[in-house]
Amino acid sequence: MFQIDLSGKTVLITGASSGIGLGVAKMLAKAGANISGCGLENNGSEFINEVENQGGQAQYSICDVTKKEELQKLVQDTIEKFGQIDILISNAGGNIFEGLEDCDDEHWTQNIDLNLASHWRLAKLCKPYLQKNNGVIIIMTSNHAYSSIPGCFPYNVAKTALTGLVRSMAIEWSPEIRTVGLAPGFIDTPGNQEWFNSFPDPQKERTRTVNMHPVKKLGTTDEIGAWCVFLASSYAAFASGTTYLIDGGRSALMQENSI
Repeated sequence: MFQIDLSGKTVLITGASSGIGLGVAKMLAKAGANISGCGLENNGSEFINEVENQGGQAQYSICDVTKKEELQKLVQDTIEKFGQIDILISNAGGNIFEGLEDCDDEHWTQNIDLNLASHWRLAKLCKPYLQKNNGVIIIMTSNHAYSSIPGCFPYNVAKTALTGLVRSMAIEWSPEIRTVGLAPGFIDTPGNQEWFNSFPDPQKERTRTVNMHPVKKLGTTDEIGAWCVFLASSYAAFASGTTYLIDGGRSALMQENSI
């Protein structure tokens, strides 16, 4: 049986309290890793239980990733608990969607801090620990880095910029640190279900969205987590400096809806 064993590895995951981040944490724990997670929510005991039920040890910190001092404490907490950082999954972000002309300076700055600069700042803080262990950085971007729709500025700009951050880290921090990106498409999360629920007929909108994907399904957090397990393993040692688009084939299909 083909297996990936990350026993003895410590993974730091941001935005881990729900959605993709929590799914990634559980899959990495299932592979044997210890998990240090963070989020804005005060649900540390729930996160720890979810992870430890998969077999890994866990700790949780409340952290606003746009604040450098809170990122510093997150890294410090991880080192105090586990003594090392082998894998960084920089996942935290938020949907800041506006029209190009409607976006003001405040929302532009908020978006850049959250969806771009926080990844760079955290990676720099983790760099000394990752270097010691031939570590791996996985930056979570979005299918909006490759194609977008009206009204998704400035989010799509930051997500596109993350692909450049992945390349720069891979070039400048190799060979001690390997850096890759993941760009998930439409993933079935509680947050996206809330979006479906905003329509008069949620099931109709869900079906319409599913049918825009050649695979005729939405992605799952376990599937994104499994990608992270593989990319963090020695089997992916030749993967660096690139971002993998995981979108169920949606970007390959010309959509009938016009802008």
